[in-house]
Amino acid sequence: MARSVASYISRHLDRQLLMLITVVLIIGLLTLHSASGGNTARTLSQVANILVALVVMWVVANVPLHYLSRIALPVYVFGLLMLIGVEFFGEVVNGAQRWLSLGFTRIQPSELMKIAVPLMLAWYFDRYESVLRSSNFLVGIILLVVPVFFIAKQPDLGTAILVAVAGIYVLFLAGLSLRLIIFSLAIAIGSVPFIWSTLHGYQRQRILTLIDPSTDPLGSGYHIIQSSIALGSGGLMGKGWLNGTQSQLDFLPERTTDFIFAVFAEEFGLLGNLVLMFLFIAIIGRGLVIAANAPTLFTRLLAGAITLIFFTYVFVNIGMVSGILPVVGVPLPLISYGGTSLVTILFGIGILMSIQTHRRLVQT
Repeated sequence: MARSVASYISRHLDRQLLMLITVVLIIGLLTLHSASGGNTARTLSQVANILVALVVMWVVANVPLHYLSRIALPVYVFGLLMLIGVEFFGEVVNGAQRWLSLGFTRIQPSELMKIAVPLMLAWYFDRYESVLRSSNFLVGIILLVVPVFFIAKQPDLGTAILVAVAGIYVLFLAGLSLRLIIFSLAIAIGSVPFIWSTLHGYQRQRILTLIDPSTDPLGSGYHIIQSSIALGSGGLMGKGWLNGTQSQLDFLPERTTDFIFAVFAEEFGLLGNLVLMFLFIAIIGRGLVIAANAPTLFTRLLAGAITLIFFTYVFVNIGMVSGILPVVGVPLPLISYGGTSLVTILFGIGILMSIQTHRRLVQT
């Protein structure tokens, strides 16, 4: 009886992905416990977040592929309406209007768009697979630009970048011509002066601080300076779990969220970093294999985009903590504290599992 129940629960779970994310989640809990100064309540709160996210992953993994296609348009429209709702009725927290209050809780609609945008674009290009033209890519760009505009206006530059990149991945995988990509990059480069003039003061300061953190060592440069110290002081083997001075002595800001990788690097050193990088690469590699074996254009585009979004999370966060990218508030997937981002990531992992485990049914 127990074996049949376990078999039913796991029948649409990809074992390789499940094993990899479980190991990373455990590493995340250990790092969070240290980063929070041994705060058991915060660790247990993250355990609750993980359990909710795993349930979401399991539910999504059991959704047949044709249902994923059917919900693409409603999910996109719903997410867009919530973004518009944030514009008019959103709560302002720390100078940013990103949240919608539901009375009993708050939600951040921009997180939903990280999945809704690639889902919508994959559905759209799959629908016109046999007659794809330049006009279809123009429509795709419009479908991408509208939510990115609302998210950037909140302002939430980090999430806007992630949503934009997610959509660009789908456009590229759908066959957007290299000539058009180069042309778009040229326009983007030529628009730098205009973009600079539209940035908020703190966003400009982040970019300037990236070039030389020492210009504001106690202000906007503080994050990068302290994270660089933590990364370097870890050495080869690290200082040991719970023994990182930068985190335990409160020098490192945002150490349970955006800068948690600095805590991990200080305590587990270069060898620990290599192990974590191997696990992330294995997850990305498994996602790309699933994308390559997906049965339809819709599932190939969706799986490819979700996998590359995961890569972008890892690359941007580690680049941000290492001081090679501006600080844009992107969490380290499966490691950083937070429920909304964790649910979003495991929602995407659930889609990958659904594509993999329902693949044979589609082919048959």
